[in-house]
Amino acid sequence: MAESDLSSKRDAFIERLVESLRGTFDIFSAYIGVKLGLYESLAEAGPSTSVELASRTSTHERYIREWLEQQAVTGILDVDDEKAAATARRFSLPEAHAEVLVDRESLNYLAPLPQLLVGAVSPLRRLLEAYRKGGGVPYADYGDDMVKGQEGINRTMFLQELGKVWLPAITDVHQRLESDPSGRVADVGCGTGWSAIGIAQSYPKVRVDGFDLDEASVEIARANGREAGLSDRVQFHVRDAADPQLAGRYDLVTAFECIHDMSRPVEGLKAMRSLAGDDGTALVVDERVGEEFSTKENGIDWMMYGWSILHCLPVGKVDEPSAETGTVMRPPVFRRYAEEAGFKSVEILPIESLFFRFYRLIP
Repeated sequence: MAESDLSSKRDAFIERLVESLRGTFDIFSAYIGVKLGLYESLAEAGPSTSVELASRTSTHERYIREWLEQQAVTGILDVDDEKAAATARRFSLPEAHAEVLVDRESLNYLAPLPQLLVGAVSPLRRLLEAYRKGGGVPYADYGDDMVKGQEGINRTMFLQELGKVWLPAITDVHQRLESDPSGRVADVGCGTGWSAIGIAQSYPKVRVDGFDLDEASVEIARANGREAGLSDRVQFHVRDAADPQLAGRYDLVTAFECIHDMSRPVEGLKAMRSLAGDDGTALVVDERVGEEFSTKENGIDWMMYGWSILHCLPVGKVDEPSAETGTVMRPPVFRRYAEEAGFKSVEILPIESLFFRFYRLIP
């Protein structure tokens, strides 16, 4: 490589790393703003000084002043008069940014994203040990930020799109969930319950059972179900969905973004096959990664590999033997898992989504 080409490539990489550093600071400063309610307070009260914001949020003024200035310099907040005295400057949250950081009901709401990333890096020393020695990192080690971040980032999609856009696109399933007698749904790996709640809200006749082995997530799911007023039709269980007593009970069996996390995904799919029996439908929604590995035109693979190296692969390697799938579960790999689990074929449904691919499994 010519010296000029080498220098150009080096300088471009330096620029990329510096921009990545700026983005990292944006993420972690946004985490502070979300966790302390600073964005919400600015959205409600309008332009504020550091003294006013600190008073409203019961925080320390000097820290809040530094945070406000950092947020203005990086372009997240606006400042009315940057020449004013430090404690007299008034900072505001632009309306367009407020939708992303404060409006929990917007499909553009991304405030949980910083929390999710903080959770993903929280067991970093344990992660390095796994990289050196093998083995995995238990889901519980990622803490509350991972649980709440995942909950927040998916909640609005599950409430606004799952039962109103995605399932209606599967005509026979949609008709069954609307008909009598009432249909039954099993949500495998239900997490904090918003997928199950979204289905129940959209289909008033159905009964939904959510299954997960993480007790903390199930407790949150139960609270969410009570708050939504659905405890009579939605139940959450810390229970292995492979329990033979559950076989053939369900018209629809779903698994959202969890198959790739399983140490033994074939066993998870076998459980779904059992729950659905010969007449039910199994639906897996997982990441919309590329059909094959490529460093060019790879869509969202850059993001999914990021989650994989920090969280999904380590979690999936906790139990041995492990399939060691990782977040980037490509369609050929999933088809192989499904066939080994006893499904005859897999249909990729034509449902539009930037992040998700929809697999219907044929028994």
